[in-house]
Amino acid sequence: MGDAFIRHIELLGYEKRFFPSQHYVYMFLVKWNDLSEKVVYRRFTEIYEFHKALKEMFPIESGDINAENRIIPHLPAPKWFDGQRSTENRQGTLAEYCYALVNLPHKISRCLHVVSFFKVRHDDMNPVTDSQIRKPEVFLLPKDSKKNLTDITGPIVLQTYRAIADYEKSSTSEMSLKAGDMVDVVEKNENGWWFCQLKNKRGWVPAAYLEPMDGPDESEEQEPNYAGEAYLVRKSYTAVEEDELTLKEGDTIEVIHKLLDGWWVIRKDETTGYYPSMYLQKAGEVNTSVKSGQSNRSAPPRRSTIRNAKSIHKQGRKQISQETYRRNSRKYIQNRRNMRANSQNKADVIIEKNEPEDNKPKAQPAVPPRPSKDLILNRCTESTWRKIL
Repeated sequence: MGDAFIRHIELLGYEKRFFPSQHYVYMFLVKWNDLSEKVVYRRFTEIYEFHKALKEMFPIESGDINAENRIIPHLPAPKWFDGQRSTENRQGTLAEYCYALVNLPHKISRCLHVVSFFKVRHDDMNPVTDSQIRKPEVFLLPKDSKKNLTDITGPIVLQTYRAIADYEKSSTSEMSLKAGDMVDVVEKNENGWWFCQLKNKRGWVPAAYLEPMDGPDESEEQEPNYAGEAYLVRKSYTAVEEDELTLKEGDTIEVIHKLLDGWWVIRKDETTGYYPSMYLQKAGEVNTSVKSGQSNRSAPPRRSTIRNAKSIHKQGRKQISQETYRRNSRKYIQNRRNMRANSQNKADVIIEKNEPEDNKPKAQPAVPPRPSKDLILNRCTESTWRKIL
């Protein structure tokens, strides 16, 4: 493989830290050409110094020689005092800057200066902390912020989850867990992989191994939608468990229940079963495998396959049996067919009722009675008299 380069940089938000003194750092999710994903933390003063050095390295592209040739994006200088308001308001500008930076010509976007700045540092993996100091406050950028970059969230306290069983990571981008570990969830992906942090460790963890501290997790899951939502299979999968489905790439299916562990209940014709959501793509949308950066990751484990799960909740997780999914799905399909048949019958009845009226002969005008001789003699001319007398 060639030299490392950055495929995508996404601004996640910022942190308010209190050690060694109060300050703010921005969180970036950096996606590399080897499909790895790393979270790095940078102060804005660092980012601005990086920006100034980049302009010096490429004076033509920075517009220093001719302003019309500028392609390196603009970045405002830091304020004399950077408070929380300026840190928050600057997020839209930074998000646009990172997007433009990665899309510059390769001689700029893949140069050593850019690659080195966004590489993971020791402080990213082991941030300076003090147990006597307040925990950092996290402010996340909303997912739809690209549509409205000025719509920034307020302070978000990351949800804390507990591991219900041991998990051994299978790649460098994942994180191992022990039963009882409490982690903070930074990002929840609907494919069943969540990005978490535990003290000085960060990585992807299967959602099936986690449960919230404030209540059973079934409250977070959507209710089944037996009407179904159209999806396409973008990656084939061979069933391992009896209640899973085997499908081929390009098959059209309907999703009837989206579950947190990334295994969705789907319907193919009249057959229902579980299928990895990361192998599906919504009908009409572009392929999301590159966008998610997780095409190299396998499907997460199902919660039902986790052995010796130590849940902290007395109430067991409410599960819908496979037979219930099948029965309700068939019932919905039958009702839908009945509704279509009834609507078709009504249309046929209307046509039959109208058909006799259409076939009836049109009414002919009535023939007037022949006038009497006296009437003709009194009102008609002499020529008419002669013809009838």
